[in-house]
Amino acid sequence: MTDTSTKTSTKTPLTLLGLGAMGTALARTWLAAGHPLTVWNRTPAKAEALAAEGAVVAASPAEAVAANGLIVVCLLDHASVGSALEGLDLTGKDLVDLTTGTPADGRARSAWARERGARFLDGGIMATPSMIGAPAAGGYVFYSGSPDLFEEHRSALEVPAGARFVGSDPGHAALHDVALLSAMTGLFAGISHAYALIEGEDISPKDLAPLLTEWLGAMGFFAGAAAERLVSGDFTTGVESNLAMQVTASSTYLRTAAEQGVSPELISPYLDLMRERLAADPAAHAGEDTAGAITLLRR
Repeated sequence: MTDTSTKTSTKTPLTLLGLGAMGTALARTWLAAGHPLTVWNRTPAKAEALAAEGAVVAASPAEAVAANGLIVVCLLDHASVGSALEGLDLTGKDLVDLTTGTPADGRARSAWARERGARFLDGGIMATPSMIGAPAAGGYVFYSGSPDLFEEHRSALEVPAGARFVGSDPGHAALHDVALLSAMTGLFAGISHAYALIEGEDISPKDLAPLLTEWLGAMGFFAGAAAERLVSGDFTTGVESNLAMQVTASSTYLRTAAEQGVSPELISPYLDLMRERLAADPAAHAGEDTAGAITLLRR
């Protein structure tokens, strides 16, 4: 028979506040890996199943925080975190906030934790609940804040998903998180527009789907190419499809949308930005790569 008590004793004990879909997935993964876990949730019923799996259920945030040195928070929003932790003794605690927020939220919470004698990490989860505890799914979490906290607890933080430290600025985890999610949102907008264009035609979305996947994959080079141009400031060397050409082509996109009875609202903002860049100085910008339009977004 395996001595599970020895296995458990070598694992970092931790507390988890918040048992929504993501919090529950995190809890189950830590429990399955043998980490002693104390949990708290505003709605106690959500903790019952975890108690059966070995979690200690705390009656209050204060009881949960007092139980362990490593405190992980995964609540609804920034205000919920403040409400749950307000007035508690955090002296000597390590606080990891996985609640979705902005860079300003992360910096404010870091200062708040430091005033109360705690080390702090902010986290941005790049995964859905079903990806937690499933390494092959490719999920991971951005962390920023105390590098010492991250290194000390890295093995525990890597249990639910990969852990990527992105710097000591506590706002950078959220910034990386939102930057990637914003890019995803633009991608989804373009895909949605593409499907709207073929609606009512003798073209099945299932036939277009693999073509979209293939084409968008091929266009993924733009991320790296744009980064190189933004760093160097050179938007003209090696350009194959320049800004003037793209602006001219955009009229075809808009006319096609009109012919198909489709609103261009999902693609118009980007097309308008390219036109703005070209109109500002046609002689200077016509031969540029479209990455130059990015510089107009900082208002």
